[in-house]
Formats: sequence, C-alpha cells, structure tokens
Amino acid sequence: MKVPVLPPDMEKIYTQDNWERVMDWGRILKSGPPRAEVEGEYLHWDKLRHLTPPDGLTHEQWWLAIKLSRLALARILSLHDKDGAPFTVSLSESIERRLFFIGRDAAGSLKGFDGTEDESSKDRYLVRSLIEEAMTSSQLEGAATTTQVAKDMLRTGRKPRDYGERMIYNNFNTMRELKRWVEKPLTPDTVFEIHRMLTSGTLKEECWAGRFRTAEDNIVVEDETGCTLHVPPKAEELPQRLQMLCDFANAGMDSGPNFLNPVVRAILIHFQIGYDHPFCDGNGRTARALFYWAMLRSGFWLMEYVSISSILRKTPGQYMRAYLYAETDKSDATYFVDQQLNVIVAAINGLHDYLARKRKAQQRAETLLKPGSALARKLNHRQRALLLDALRHPEKPYIIEGHRRSHDVTYQTARSDLLGLVEERLLTQYKQGRAFVFIPAPDLPERIKR
Repeated sequence: MKVPVLPPDMEKIYTQDNWERVMDWGRILKSGPPRAEVEGEYLHWDKLRHLTPPDGLTHEQWWLAIKLSRLALARILSLHDKDGAPFTVSLSESIERRLFFIGRDAAGSLKGFDGTEDESSKDRYLVRSLIEEAMTSSQLEGAATTTQVAKDMLRTGRKPRDYGERMIYNNFNTMRELKRWVEKPLTPDTVFEIHRMLTSGTLKEECWAGRFRTAEDNIVVEDETGCTLHVPPKAEELPQRLQMLCDFANAGMDSGPNFLNPVVRAILIHFQIGYDHPFCDGNGRTARALFYWAMLRSGFWLMEYVSISSILRKTPGQYMRAYLYAETDKSDATYFVDQQLNVIVAAINGLHDYLARKRKAQQRAETLLKPGSALARKLNHRQRALLLDALRHPEKPYIIEGHRRSHDVTYQTARSDLLGLVEERLLTQYKQGRAFVFIPAPDLPERIKR
C-alpha cells in the first residue's frame, strides 16, 4: 500500500486571487458555499487530484474550497496526534445522514427483531454475532483457522488447539464479557485487562499482555512488503495518552459544549488505539472491542448482534487507508469516521438481510411440513409437530421420554420417531449421561427445503 500524496499546503494556496475565484465559482453555481464533500464522498487530495475540477477552478482552488468548508464544520477534539496537534472531525451531510440511520436502527427496534422475538431466538442471534466477530477480528490479525472449525469449537465449548483457535476463543470470551465493564468508567487498568483477555496465549512474548510497548520494542506499522506506513507516538507518552483517551471515552452525554455524537465518539476511541498502537500486538482487537464497549455503553443494543470485522475483512485496504488519510491531512479524523460509518451501516444492513432470510426460510420450511407435501408424506404427524416446534425453538433439546409423554405413545414408537429424524439429518443425537438427547440441525430450515 502506498502512502497517500500529501495535500497542497493551505497557507500557500490561500491567496486573495484563489479566494476570489472560489467565491465567484460559488456564486456562478448559485449553490451557496462550497461543500465538504464531492457527490457525498469525503475525498482526500490523493483521490481528488485525479478528478476533473469544476469549470473555472484549478485542482488547488477546488481543494481550497473543500478545505474551507470542512474547517467551518470542524470540531476540535481532546485527542492529539504524535506532534501534539488536536485531531478534528467535520460532520458533513452524508455523515449526519448515516448517524441518523444508525441511531434509528441500533438504538431503537428492528423489524423482526423486537418484542416478537423470544429470548432463545435473541440468544441464538447473539451467539451467531459473537462467533462471527470473534472469527473475523482474529482473521484480520492473522488467525488461519477455517470458519467451520472455529464455529464448531465455539459452539461445542472445545478448548482451542492452536494459535489461530486461541485468538478466536479469546475474542469470543472477551466480547461476552464486555457488559461487565459497560456501567463503569473506562480506566487504563480496564484497557489492560481487556488486552490481556484478548491476547492470552497468542503473543510472541507472554509478558507483552496487558502492558505498554517500550522504546526497545520499536513498534511501527508496515504494509505486506515491509514499507513503513505509520510510526506511532513515543513509548514514554503512552500513559498520558491512554489516560486522555479514557477521559474522552468517559465524557458524558449531556447537552454541554463538549457533546459529541456517541457513535462518532466510539469510532474515535477505535481510531486512537489504532493510531497510538500502545501494545506490542493485539492493538486492532483491543480497538474493536473498545468500540463495542462504547456503543453498548451509549445504549446501541443492536451492536451486540452485528459484526464490524466481517465487513472490515472484505476491504482491509480501506481501513488502513482511512488512517493514512487522517495522518496526511492535518490530523483530520473524519476520514476514519466516514469509513467506519460505512462499515457499521453495512453490518446493520447485513443483519436486516440475515433476519429476512431466516424468516423466509422458516416460512418455507413450515409450508413444506404441511399435510400433503412431499416431505410430510415421509413423516408421521408426531414428527411434523416436533419439527414445527424445532423451527420456532432451534436450540431446544428433545428426549425420547418427553416425546413419548407428549403424544401418549410407547417408548419404542417415540424412539423410532426421533431416530427417523436423525436418519433424515433433521436432528442430531448425542449422549448425556445414560440418556440420548436430540437437538435440531443448525440449518434445519435449509435441510427441510433440500
């Protein structure tokens, strides 16, 4: 990955002639002041320089118009870059629009995922999300375990067997523990504890867990070719910088002058951990965990059910480029906020789609179980009743004695019913003590359809 081309120096291009040209252009278009975005995109100079500027403007004049608009919107943050300059964020129109969408869906109710869902369904969706986030967050940082192996490990509770599985196992357990810290202020000790949980058994040196990197560790961020992309702040500055980040994270949601949209605040916590790189390893995992902590602390309950890492894994270059854009354009963290908002919106839309698919699959499966259908003719009425119940309660266990009592049949008949469904691969069977337990197949609607 190449470091972006540095934008023109504002002080050099801010001349009387350029300013007058920008204002003339605005009046000619009759569109008011120049905007912070280009067709809804918060562009860096590295991309803008390849586009055709508006008639009558040079690229530099166009950039000046955009930068002046951004400065008018800019919020100065209490977070600083390694040179001591404050980061800024400019909430443009498209950013405000996405914040509204997230506020509506992540803190309110979601169609098909509200009071009509029973607790077992919600628990199932939550575990699915935790598994997905644990896997993809770890895979972003090098875990090579296959998706199916990881899912089997987490669902069965099996202990991890190698480095990749340990990373995923740690991520899963840490994400489940986040609620423990939600009601408490964030402190450096809490960050260290989260880092220890995430990295236990996965670091080159176990002593790295839960402590700052040192000057001797010589940590830099490189691309896949070994090219240096980012040199983090000095190690001796890290205690003060982490305390400043905790103070920023703990800022209240009142109507005072320091109010900042909580979604933006959560994204900036993520950003600052990645920028400071306070640890020898595991910075990305820690940054994403703290993002979830901040979102849940602010009441965005739906974020428990979505995975941002699954989106980040599809476009890792955009993630890193957002950091580079911020660092090369006067510490404008808006680039990272913009990119992460796209990730969050995509993750929420993914949950919408997942729920819609599940509802459709369940409805289709229930139709296929109606008397007269091809599958129904292969099953008796007791088996159909059990499968209909299993579609509504996918985690529910069944035992032979319970099935016998429900339908007032002999033990042998009940046993035959359940084993028949195992033979059709609609139930799975395992032994618990001296009794056999039967549970619905994980993809029961799809199997019924097949």
